Amino acid sequence: MTGAGISAESGLPTFRGKDGLWEDQPVQEVATPRGFARDPALVWRFYSARRAAADSARPNAAHLALAELERSMGDRFLLATQNVDGLHQAAGSERVIELHGSLWRTRCSRCQRPSFEDRRYPVAPPLPVCDVCTEPGVDAALLRPAIVWFEEMLDPDDQGEVVRFLRRADAERAPLLFLAIGTSGIVYPAAAYVRYAKELGAGTWLANLERPENDWAFDHVVEGPATAVVPAMLGLAGS
Repeated sequence: MTGAGISAESGLPTFRGKDGLWEDQPVQEVATPRGFARDPALVWRFYSARRAAADSARPNAAHLALAELERSMGDRFLLATQNVDGLHQAAGSERVIELHGSLWRTRCSRCQRPSFEDRRYPVAPPLPVCDVCTEPGVDAALLRPAIVWFEEMLDPDDQGEVVRFLRRADAERAPLLFLAIGTSGIVYPAAAYVRYAKELGAGTWLANLERPENDWAFDHVVEGPATAVVPAMLGLAGS
């Protein structure tokens, strides 16, 4: 499982740290349904800036090491990420569960149409509207970033896929290793996965710049920058 810390070395700020994204912008204004309803233009400006930053970022050595690990393990590997920047996929990872959604997908704020790939950067009115449920003479349904905001539930299918993967390892009596990288350890339900994995007998490791609030949940904690720590942990240093 990965969090914002793995992308920090690609130049993308974390959310809660010094100089984090929420430091200058109140989270309730740009990452809640209420904030979008109040000022959708502000929200779109914020996420368009995030898209532009992610578009110019490149996968770092930690992203590449995980992609290489997946190539060697196949379907015995699953990557659940709290990140929305798409850098894991850019590095070559394919078995990726994006728990908090994706910067590069958009959905309707009203109807249930599936989210779709979208690389636009709306920064000013007119804001994009849904071409499925918006009809002449009816209030336009604004499109919104396909991000799981605060006060919203994670996709149960995504959560279920993580749990099924862990249960499959348990059913097959396969050795199970849970590795968390660059995560604060305080955002649920992702923070609960390590405890569930441990209940199933997994060895639990954490690679993080500093010790998080739930470091007690891990058998091993390795402190340091992800670009140095992760390739070394996976035996891929120098590759």
